[in-house]
Amino acid sequence: MASSKRVFPPLYKPIGVPAKDRLAFIHILERLKTQKRTGWVDHGIPNPESISDHMYRMSVLAMLSDDPNLDVPKCVMMAVVHDLAEAQVGDIAPREGIPKAEKHRLEAEAMYNFVHDMLHDSPAAQRIYALWEEYEAGKSAEAKFVKDLDRFEMASQALEYEKAHGAENHGLEPFFESSIPKLQHPQVKEWGQALLAERSTLHLTEDEVIESVGGAK
Repeated sequence: MASSKRVFPPLYKPIGVPAKDRLAFIHILERLKTQKRTGWVDHGIPNPESISDHMYRMSVLAMLSDDPNLDVPKCVMMAVVHDLAEAQVGDIAPREGIPKAEKHRLEAEAMYNFVHDMLHDSPAAQRIYALWEEYEAGKSAEAKFVKDLDRFEMASQALEYEKAHGAENHGLEPFFESSIPKLQHPQVKEWGQALLAERSTLHLTEDEVIESVGGAK
């Protein structure tokens, strides 16, 4: 798909007044509410979700965890901030040709701008950065779980768009292929299988749907 080169807004220049710099950060968060997720835009989905729509449902999904070995509040906070850098750089898609290392550099630069220039390296800023950095490293149990939520939430949204607009109309199969097979956490894997089972009924006749759930006409 042909596309124009992504243009990044300039980084915020602090004025040295904590209250005003913090307010600038609060305002930049609004971009997460208005920027649409690139994958859905590329596939012609009408009125697609925003970046913050995606993060909100991930946060609620984290609250559904029944894993006693996970720090669930930490997972919720991590889900809230995992795409925070996209307020500055946007939702960069693979087809844009930006190397993974460069994408990470841009996002790290944005986070530095938020944490140091806007939030003046406050304890709250350090907490936000530590959560983002832990997610990016992908080594802790919480980071791995939240990454699974990221994948599962995307697949859930893809299924909802198939239901709303027709499974055959937007070619959303790649969103399932790149997410469900990669799930690792047992609970999220179970959710993924249930999602695929639900998706399979979209292509069935009424009689086949009844048979698939063990009913009788």
